[in-house]
Amino acid sequence: MPVRYAPAILLGRVARTLARLRKPGGGSAVPGLVVNTIAPGFLASTLNSFPQGLVIVTGSSGKSTTTKMLVAALRAHGASVFTNQSTANISQGLTSALLEHAGLSGRIAGDIAVLEMDEGHGALISGSLEPRVVVLTNVMVDQIDRFHDSDMVAAMLSKIARRATGTVVVNADDLHLARLGENIAPPVAVARYGVTAEVLDANPRGLGYTLTAPTRLAASDGMLLTGVDGRDATVSVDGATHAVRLPARGTHYAVDALTALAAARATLGRSFDVARAVTAISGIPPVFGRGEVVTVRGTTVEFVLVQNPASFQLNVDSLAPGTEQILVAVGSDVRDPSYLWPADTSGLGHVLIASGSKAHDIGLQLMYDGVTVDRIEPDLGRALDEFLALPEPATGVKTIIFSADSMRRTRAHLGLATNEADPS
Repeated sequence: MPVRYAPAILLGRVARTLARLRKPGGGSAVPGLVVNTIAPGFLASTLNSFPQGLVIVTGSSGKSTTTKMLVAALRAHGASVFTNQSTANISQGLTSALLEHAGLSGRIAGDIAVLEMDEGHGALISGSLEPRVVVLTNVMVDQIDRFHDSDMVAAMLSKIARRATGTVVVNADDLHLARLGENIAPPVAVARYGVTAEVLDANPRGLGYTLTAPTRLAASDGMLLTGVDGRDATVSVDGATHAVRLPARGTHYAVDALTALAAARATLGRSFDVARAVTAISGIPPVFGRGEVVTVRGTTVEFVLVQNPASFQLNVDSLAPGTEQILVAVGSDVRDPSYLWPADTSGLGHVLIASGSKAHDIGLQLMYDGVTVDRIEPDLGRALDEFLALPEPATGVKTIIFSADSMRRTRAHLGLATNEADPS
């Protein structure tokens, strides 16, 4: 690694210190902006320097959970892995994450880097990267203010995939990605994974993809998800069935686990031990707000993060039966309330409080879907205080469904970590 990056690294660390003095716990992107401006080659040079290469995980949804599962599987095999938290998946955030660990030479100790990468920023910087493995999760209707349509997302993922030097791991149930995989040419390999017809039939609304492939993957062509029951799933690898414990309920989390298994095998090659990988994946906790269960103010609360219409639908459909105390909070990150209209929220049945800066909008959507809404309270802090002060539910646990902005505000109000890099 050229020593010419040492001044940039020092300035980035000064910027990080000043940003944290100004706003404790925040300013994580500032040092990355500084370094990327004065040393634009630092990011790619560092990421391309790991002895066993770079693995990129990207797609519309499931990146954070898949990345965490994959890192656990690789570490269970003895690999030293550098990774980033999901809040650092754009270029300046990635650079800031690197600065936390890089020496003045720019090098980071570790065998391999596994990075969650935003599809838009990943496409922008991919021309300078040399990932050994690229993992593609799915294409969903997501962030339409940024990406306009799913074809645009598929094109960005294709650009990232074309940089792979070893293997592209493809979700064969996503038609956009299935088509992309067909255009990957040797010597780059394609590793496919998918669900069985029975699993898809058990999810009549589908799995959230913009386009679902018309046929299912054969067992001889890749790994399969064969069953899901709450937080338990079964997968088929080379004809053998393995049980996987999931960090949260739902088929979408089971698909994340399958993605991580396929990615681990693509990364490890002959040293891949499926039993070891399954054990590691089964032991990870929920990823920051995604089915996370916390104890706060003496009561147990489950956090359910929704980031797009598809994840909203999948999480509503996967809610634990008998959940009787629900708060839904949608914040300023949902600029146009109609963005969430495609989700059928009728399965919630009864919501105690609709809150967040878009409280009236989400409350209206819920009521149009036939959901009983007891109260609309735009003041999220007040809504949380009153929700948590309620007597314990007779069944289930208190459940808060929120968008990303409301998640951050909820955690801050409750005194919980507001950044995935913070200790919980």
